[in-house]
Amino acid sequence: MLLAAGLLAGCAEVEAPPVDARSTPSGSPSSSTGSPPPSASASETLPAPPTLEPRRSYLSIPAIGVRNVPVVRYRGSPDDAPGTVIQNRGPAASPRGPEGGVGPGEVGNFIVTGHRLSHAAPFRDLPSVRRGDHLLVRQAGVVYDYVVTGTLRVSFRSEKSKALQTAPVPGRPGVTAVRPMITLSTCATPEDHAAGNFWADEFDNPEHRIDKIGVLTATRPA
Repeated sequence: MLLAAGLLAGCAEVEAPPVDARSTPSGSPSSSTGSPPPSASASETLPAPPTLEPRRSYLSIPAIGVRNVPVVRYRGSPDDAPGTVIQNRGPAASPRGPEGGVGPGEVGNFIVTGHRLSHAAPFRDLPSVRRGDHLLVRQAGVVYDYVVTGTLRVSFRSEKSKALQTAPVPGRPGVTAVRPMITLSTCATPEDHAAGNFWADEFDNPEHRIDKIGVLTATRPA
């Protein structure tokens, strides 16, 4: 319980988290807290991403010492069977298609999932990322600089909650995206276990996910 309490205390310091999608005991999402991420267009014109997206991009999170973690795209949904296979090899995974997201720099939700406790654990310290921290994605000679705007908590036992994670505007299903955004997602296994919650799906994902949401603010040559 001390670990769970510590997580919640840390998240309380993140200004204006987009939504709290933790499930209630019945499995439905709880009410939202804080303000969702902005959906207005960026103030500056950002260069368009490449028409043919490379298979891999590379993620750095300076605030927690993450450098050049490979991110492998695939067609699917977050933490499904293909995504789990990719993560079990060490890289992070990025789903595409109707149940996934978009690529780096594209308008919509660029979703990246990574292990926290095993297989190189690239997202070991992701829960400590704070509002204002930078998420740098390098692809095809361009660095996309996203800035964290808040935290989203998702229950894998609730389809309504999962829809918050994959929405084009994270946390706002049904809202049309007009700017590039990012969702970095990892497991809440230590927090769930500390609370006595040992549920897991067929891919050994615990019930809850901890997501960091950001918006693209700049691009530059790699």
